[in-house]
Amino acid sequence: MKKDLTQEEIEKRFKEINAREQEEPTPEDLIALSKSALESAEDAITLEEYKTQKEYSGRLMIRIPKELHRDLIEAAKKNGVSLNQYAMYKLAK
Repeated sequence: MKKDLTQEEIEKRFKEINAREQEEPTPEDLIALSKSALESAEDAITLEEYKTQKEYSGRLMIRIPKELHRDLIEAAKKNGVSLNQYAMYKLAK
């Protein structure tokens, strides 16, 4: 269960963060910053535009309980299809 922080704990954490030494940018950071400064705002696209341009790989990786994995494999074997084919059938249903 997630514990809510008290105001005192929050202030303590901020003090710890603010007390840290400021990091110096790496050479890679500096290169990225200089490249971003050259970019034109006119080339920017909205999130919605990005979503419509994004290509999808067709791959879906999920973690499931071992028991469910076993049950799906057994059902696929019973139906004479691969687990992938069976999962596609079940998802499309």
